[in-house]
Amino acid sequence: MNETLEMELNNKEDLKPIHIDDIGPGGLEIDYDAAEEQKVVRKCDLHVVPILMLLYLLAFLDRINIGNARLQGLENDLDMKGPQYNYALFIFFIPYILCEVPCNLIMKKMAPSTWICGIMAAWGRPPPHTLVDSAFQIDCTDYEGCVTIGQGFVQTWGALMACRFLIGLFEAGFLPGCVYLISMYYKRFELQWRLTLFFSASILSGAISGLLAYGLSYMDDVRGYSSWRWIFILEGLATVVIALLAKLLVVDWPESASFLNERERTILLTRLKSENHLFPMNRLDRTAIRRILTDTKIYLGTVMYLGALNTGYAASFFIPSILRDMGWTSLMAQVMSVPIYIVAAIMTLCTAILSDKTKHRFSFVLVGCSVATIGYGILLAQRAVPVGVQYFALFAVTGGGFIAQPILIGWLSNNMSGHYKQAIASAMQIGFGNCGGFFASNIFLSSEAPFYTTGYGTSLGLIWVCGLAAVIFVFLLWRENKQRDQGARDGRLALDPEEVQNLGDDHPGFRFTY
Repeated sequence: MNETLEMELNNKEDLKPIHIDDIGPGGLEIDYDAAEEQKVVRKCDLHVVPILMLLYLLAFLDRINIGNARLQGLENDLDMKGPQYNYALFIFFIPYILCEVPCNLIMKKMAPSTWICGIMAAWGRPPPHTLVDSAFQIDCTDYEGCVTIGQGFVQTWGALMACRFLIGLFEAGFLPGCVYLISMYYKRFELQWRLTLFFSASILSGAISGLLAYGLSYMDDVRGYSSWRWIFILEGLATVVIALLAKLLVVDWPESASFLNERERTILLTRLKSENHLFPMNRLDRTAIRRILTDTKIYLGTVMYLGALNTGYAASFFIPSILRDMGWTSLMAQVMSVPIYIVAAIMTLCTAILSDKTKHRFSFVLVGCSVATIGYGILLAQRAVPVGVQYFALFAVTGGGFIAQPILIGWLSNNMSGHYKQAIASAMQIGFGNCGGFFASNIFLSSEAPFYTTGYGTSLGLIWVCGLAAVIFVFLLWRENKQRDQGARDGRLALDPEEVQNLGDDHPGFRFTY
């Protein structure tokens, strides 16, 4: 049995980790050629992103399927009135935003495969008091309501609110954890394509959600349950099963990557240290915390992401309803939403390839904002345009918003250095950036249908906020690089040697990318 096969058969916990600080002079040194390096990168591509992409697709389905359930009778069955649907969307984001930074700090201390799959099984798990008898009749009389499958059994709006809150709580650690994990395996200008491929799962979930909802509409009254209940039950069940199986496939940190043999892991860590880890921040002391929390880049990255993310959530939550208001039936609205997401996914992936090839981010963010602006302009003037043009506008809005989102996350990650800095920065950007979900949940008012002036106007303003923040961000990066080239930051090298080794991207030798 060859060495590679032996390593793949070993349990993850049996691996002897190679710490990245052991690589280099005085430690492990290794010579390798470009072919070996590319082989390692290809193995990372096969093992790191695809399984996380599948999990994210399921996670986003669980987050947005309430929009499809709405069209199939959710509000009527639960006697929801006025803005209660908006509140059910809104409450998800409260724990989701507050818990993201603590979750990433927890994940850094444990195996990512355990953390990611564990929380995923938690938000999708079946209700604790559900009983299935030999005739497969589901008895929910004692059910107290929680998480995705539980949404299929709720009888009141309050129980739905409890479910949405708990899903937000458990999902809080998923997205920033995945972004952090992926960023640990790739160099700066290899990262954008992989992140966008991962994020494309959230776009495709919109298409799949529409198709599933259309198919599940024919299960209406099966075993006495409305079709909207089956959306939650079956999609939640898929989440639980796949999350448990995925524990065997989700990778852990590069130092203990079980899909690589010892030489390959050493090559991986050597190439990472040659770029990503020249300026570490691997100690979270008071000085490091102060440097992180006073870093303007993180807050600008958060504002940019918030502005773009509002569009993504607005599309995911309300496109089925908007299409229905344009004149399609509820079932056809589910189907008509599918091409919108497919085109958005293609646009996003093509943009990511160009962004990595040109090693540039800023212009592509502006392209996304401009495309979305055109779409919102049409929708705000919809009284004067035919339905076909309004439908095109949804392609522009969705595609433009999704173009910007993964680039913004990759852009900020490219300009962070050090494990703790990247972990906290990605969690802050994704966590507080999800305040965009607060806006999206509350600005599309049923009383304004079908024109949604508040929704489209606010979303347009937030897209402009994203673009303005991007302009400020790129200016600050350019100015800081210029000052470092002139030696204006060299005084930091006179600090205590331990602090110099923990500066992260504050080190005078680090250069920002835009």
